[in-house]
Amino acid sequence: MSARLPSHTAALRPIAARIFAFTALAFLAACDLAIPGAGGNSGQQIDPDAPVQVALLVPGGTGEAEASAIAASIENAARLAISDLNGVEIDLRVYNTARDPGQASQMAATAIAEGAKIILGPLDAASANAVGVTVAPANVNVLAFSNNPAIAGGNVFVLGNTFGNVSDRLVSYAGTQGINQFMIVHQDDLAGAVGRDSIATSIRSAGGTVSGVEAYPFSQEGIFARAPAIAAATNASGAQAVFVTDNVAGGLPILATSLDDQGLNPSNTPFVGITRWDAAPQAATLPGLQGGLFAMANAGREAAFRNRYEAAYGSAPHPLASIAYDGIAAIGALAATGDRSALTAGSLTRSAGFAGATGIFRLRPDGTNQRALAVARIVNNQVSIVDPAPQSFGRGGS
Repeated sequence: MSARLPSHTAALRPIAARIFAFTALAFLAACDLAIPGAGGNSGQQIDPDAPVQVALLVPGGTGEAEASAIAASIENAARLAISDLNGVEIDLRVYNTARDPGQASQMAATAIAEGAKIILGPLDAASANAVGVTVAPANVNVLAFSNNPAIAGGNVFVLGNTFGNVSDRLVSYAGTQGINQFMIVHQDDLAGAVGRDSIATSIRSAGGTVSGVEAYPFSQEGIFARAPAIAAATNASGAQAVFVTDNVAGGLPILATSLDDQGLNPSNTPFVGITRWDAAPQAATLPGLQGGLFAMANAGREAAFRNRYEAAYGSAPHPLASIAYDGIAAIGALAATGDRSALTAGSLTRSAGFAGATGIFRLRPDGTNQRALAVARIVNNQVSIVDPAPQSFGRGGS
């Protein structure tokens, strides 16, 4: 990532760069880790007449301002969610992990000793993996903030929006538009590889065709060098769309512009993106992204959450804060049933799911999640919702 991006791209960095950094970090942190968990219908029993003790593991304690700010935003969102619960008491206890798997494991053990019935967090995949291993003998489930499916399973559930969830939604919608042949184009790094594999799985699961796979170095020079070959391969492959993994803070603006310059017509072969392009409004003005598709949360619910957070705390929430809200919302909804088994895997994975800060979501038995997403298209330099986020999960999983 040493390449300098051109001036029109540099303006796209501030918000999206942080989102991408955490996405990439989550995948990097989980390589070669064992999947923890006891499996089955695991989880602590609760007393319906007593407050539910929840341990919130946040990345504070590093001494770094950014980590402290993230920790504060996560805690704020969790407490905002608690204030929205009706008839359910949550005893929230906060523990700093310092973004260190060892400390996260120690804090989780302390939380269990102090009576925690479920763990919410931590942020990083490696820490979540360590926490899952630590608390599995105590039959405690973990709702981690990671989006990495590699650590999901057993007693660990990931709350972050996964690449697979996004690619499933986009491939499904594209199919309704008669698009089922895709060229996959990805940056040559770990996040790109994970995105590539998720896209390919979604395409094949939906009965579509991967017309080809092309990679490029994550640098301005690398994109320029590879663009002619990528454009030629795409045009020759019969692909109806180009599914890309890069983001608006990274190489996507250069890639879209370069492929357009090399004769890849977005009117005939539009881009489909696994990342959120609305993170930077300038992206919608790029000629190469016109007609392109990407997925996003329920805009109305997302705005309502942001407004309520700002009203309560005087600043905007961190992009990860909504996930903490969702964790409390799920715990509260289950505890409200009065079921002693509310926090077991069987209850956490109920098919109806939960109402979260940015839309409905549900946890899967394999520890991953499904989030209801809207599909957006860039039309005339503006983002337009072409298929709203579902308000409920159908029997078929949609």
